[in-house]
Amino acid sequence: MTKANIREQEAYSAFLEDFRPKRPTLRNIVVAFLTGGLICTAGQGVLSCILSRGMPEKQAYVLTSSIMVFAGAFLTGLGVYDKLGSFAGMGAALPITGFANSVVSPAMEYKHEGFVLGVGARMFQVAGPVIVYATLTATIVSIIKLYVF
Repeated sequence: MTKANIREQEAYSAFLEDFRPKRPTLRNIVVAFLTGGLICTAGQGVLSCILSRGMPEKQAYVLTSSIMVFAGAFLTGLGVYDKLGSFAGMGAALPITGFANSVVSPAMEYKHEGFVLGVGARMFQVAGPVIVYATLTATIVSIIKLYVF
């Protein structure tokens, strides 16, 4: 690229800045924080309810995670979680319910291709790397803990 082309591109980019809508950054931060907090509060409520019924703590954690994943997947299936995600951004994507959404959304999108090549192949398109790296990290930490501590 010549220097003239680079200058033209820079001038054009500066020209476009006047027409781009400004992002409501503060609003996005507050909404993401509050939405993520509400999702986590709901999870804490589920955990408290389960613990109040006398379930052991470790089992209650597992059941709470399962319930929250199911809720995220179910709300994605109803189309509610995608609307929440577009409104709240990372506030809806970061909690465990967002993980369920990232697994279910591609599966629903490709269900017309069949259960194996559509749902099965696309289900872990986004979540697959997360599962792989989480498993790898857990293995490494377990080995370090076993031999070092």
